[in-house]
Amino acid sequence: MRVAIVINTSWNIWNFRRSLVQALQAAGHEVLAIAPPDAYSERLETELGCRYVPIPMENKGTNPVKDALLTRRFYDIYRREKPDVVLHYTIKPNIYGTLAARLAGIPSVNNVSGLGTVFIVKNLVSKVALGLYRFAFKFPRKVFFQNDDDRQLFLQHGLVRPAITDLLPGSGVATDKFQPAATFTRNQPFTFLMIARVLYEKGVEEYFEAARLVREAVPGTRIQLLGGIDESGGVGVKRAVFEEWLTAGHVEYLGTSDDVAAQIRQADCVVLPSYREGTPKTLLEAAAMAKPIVTTDVPGCRETVVDGQNGLLCEVRNAPDLAAKMLQVLRLPAAELEQMGRAGRHLAETKFDERIVLNKYLQEVAAVARR
Repeated sequence: MRVAIVINTSWNIWNFRRSLVQALQAAGHEVLAIAPPDAYSERLETELGCRYVPIPMENKGTNPVKDALLTRRFYDIYRREKPDVVLHYTIKPNIYGTLAARLAGIPSVNNVSGLGTVFIVKNLVSKVALGLYRFAFKFPRKVFFQNDDDRQLFLQHGLVRPAITDLLPGSGVATDKFQPAATFTRNQPFTFLMIARVLYEKGVEEYFEAARLVREAVPGTRIQLLGGIDESGGVGVKRAVFEEWLTAGHVEYLGTSDDVAAQIRQADCVVLPSYREGTPKTLLEAAAMAKPIVTTDVPGCRETVVDGQNGLLCEVRNAPDLAAKMLQVLRLPAAELEQMGRAGRHLAETKFDERIVLNKYLQEVAAVARR
């Protein structure tokens, strides 16, 4: 079987779908990686053994003419490469890739990994997106959701038939790779880490304000941010604004890293004050490494925390409440902090192990093969 994985960046395939590629290959399938070119495209071929197929894609744009051309580009690739099944991720492949697959007569499986601004911001663009989802989602053989809130929202809006939906525990987490340290240690000073692109919807502005409040209460606390700056599409924090925030001196910016596990290992608590997610992989990785979590009580994020057991939930868009929850974790005795981490590890092993995700995809591909 020739299986195409289609996402809006090669980086996304490398970071979030590497285990899926390897599982498909181990099952005897050929994998095509279809995505816009970036610094990770070559690695998909040289290190993962995919055949990489580039496609130009403006991820944040909403120009209908350009989007129609994107559908044509998908169609041309699908007709030329002849995959037996296409696995779509992210908004534009989910919509325009699905339409192209239908026209090319190729079965598709979609993954809604988070709704982005479509349900957060109510405007003309979000209305158009809902209409496009409603039309395109008539055609996949399966649509996976990463949390039941998103699934219910799609069902309430009539965007998808219940019979073709299913739930996944996010992208899952490789619990064999992301493991707790052999010996529990508490940093001096206590260290918080947020891992996310520098986007307003990730709660980065609230994180900076909470950092100020935490450091006023407990001077010297280390508060770190790992993730790329993304100014495209008007949703990212402008570099000049971000650099101005950094001059306050409350947050250490770590840039980006290919070794996220090493960064998590050095932190005491991982924080994500996002406005809405699918199921954030970074929080699953933090849980697997026995790190307490502070995150918002919103779809996607709340699935990763049993409040008071492996972390704390805070109010969305509320920096003082975020700071209060961060301080609550900081002030825990070492034994309670360690127990909170152990509870997170148990949750990762029982609910979020990536083998659950991989098995569902392998079953879908096998079902296509049987047909």
